[in-house]
Amino acid sequence: MFWDIKAVKPLSDYRIYVEIEDGRQGVFDMKPYLDRGVFRELRDVHYFNQVGILFGAVTWPHEQDIAPETIIDEMVPVETMPDNVLQTDALR
Repeated sequence: MFWDIKAVKPLSDYRIYVEIEDGRQGVFDMKPYLDRGVFRELRDVHYFNQVGILFGAVTWPHEQDIAPETIIDEMVPVETMPDNVLQTDALR
């Protein structure tokens, strides 16, 4: 689908950079979710960095996921991200 997530990269401060199939790019802040149920596990930075994509949704290994619709509604759009922001080890 045109709203599926096609790329995701963990950033510092519990944010993720996402690219949508339709070409939009943005940064989604996970901090508001970290005290909710299954998302508490994401407070572990090493686990948070294991973010991936499954069936067009942002996911983590223990089946936490964020629907593309939520990401699109809440992300901060960006035209391009500077390369130094997209460092995989941005979270320490």
